[in-house]
Amino acid sequence: MDVTIRHAAPEDKSEWLRMRLALWPHGTEVDFSYDMDRLLASPDDAIFFASRADGSLCGFLEAGTRDYGEGCETSPVGYIEGWYVDEDMRRQGIGGMLFRAAEDWARTKGYREMASDTWLENEGSIAAHLKLGYEEAERLVHFVKRL
Repeated sequence: MDVTIRHAAPEDKSEWLRMRLALWPHGTEVDFSYDMDRLLASPDDAIFFASRADGSLCGFLEAGTRDYGEGCETSPVGYIEGWYVDEDMRRQGIGGMLFRAAEDWARTKGYREMASDTWLENEGSIAAHLKLGYEEAERLVHFVKRL
């Protein structure tokens, strides 16, 4: 496997958008485009891409800064905001490479903790987080009542 992890560049936006829509299918191109421009310009966020030997992108990780992370004892903390690897490239360690890049970024910012989240039913993501050394901090159930 010949995969490289690197920082995002503005010319990556079309492939990044493709992967964001795969990860969050309820999002829209308009909303994501605005958000992507904001992330690229933010000093408190970092976007990492996994690229194949031919230069095409096969994964991304969006890391950010939060004042609080569930289970964390320090503030601010690094936070995994979004994480995706193309289906044909999964289970090859690429997700772990992306996580390590984000953790290194958080260390350079002086953060002592990294946090993340996923949906309760996303057993694959839960297992991947645990394998990467993350500990489950708590579970949360959201409620709504339409009025």
